[in-house]
Amino acid sequence: QVQLVESGGGLVQAGDSLRLSCAASGRSFSRNAMAWFRQAPGNEREFVAAISGRSGNTNYADSVKGRFTISRDNAKNTVYLQMNSLKPEDTAIYYCAARTIPGDYETRVNWNYWGQGTQVTVSS
Repeated sequence: QVQLVESGGGLVQAGDSLRLSCAASGRSFSRNAMAWFRQAPGNEREFVAAISGRSGNTNYADSVKGRFTISRDNAKNTVYLQMNSLKPEDTAIYYCAARTIPGDYETRVNWNYWGQGTQVTVSS
């Protein structure tokens, strides 16, 4: 049974940093893309960042470019999201995703494994 477990969320002030982790179990995703999405209250779940499996190429939403960095440790089957210069508008539940199906990174239906989410709250 595949599980994705996120950790590292919390309450911080604007300008602070947080590092989220997502540990996968049940199968290896070393050759598969992994990603982070987020969902704020009343909003749709939106793409944040993705990293490919083999080359480690990264993609980011425009709203987080230059502030967030996605990385992975294939030996630990884990993906990370380093979030710097956090803003109140970054407040959301952050979800880890992994996939074994093709498609563009930004579309939710192209991700077939999801974690339960971790809350990030940024106060002004």
